[in-house]
Amino acid sequence: MRRVLISMPVLLLLAMAAPARAQDPTKVDAKHYKVEFENDQVRVLRITYGPGEKSVMHEHPDALAIFLTDAKGKFTLPDGSTQAPDMKAHTTMWTPAGKHLPENTGDKPFELVLVELKKPAK
Repeated sequence: MRRVLISMPVLLLLAMAAPARAQDPTKVDAKHYKVEFENDQVRVLRITYGPGEKSVMHEHPDALAIFLTDAKGKFTLPDGSTQAPDMKAHTTMWTPAGKHLPENTGDKPFELVLVELKKPAK
């Protein structure tokens, strides 16, 4: 019985800490993020959001975004600050590694391809 009492606080702390960590978007938000291709150097994601749809906090490594449609969005960062860029179809943008919570603030769906770069194995 004593072993159970010691384990419960540890399990509770782990359960509370898990949501605080940023996570892989394909695991925590499979509705919006689909893996199109992956090898040891890159992972290619197809990202789609309907009007007004929102994700959860997650992270990406350094990546190149290719916008297939116009997009009006908002990114909430871990510190609570926001960025609200408008992206045009057929444009590309470098995105440094980081955590964010994206949201489609427009009235139309948007779609993009994100090419995530993997760190070389050492």
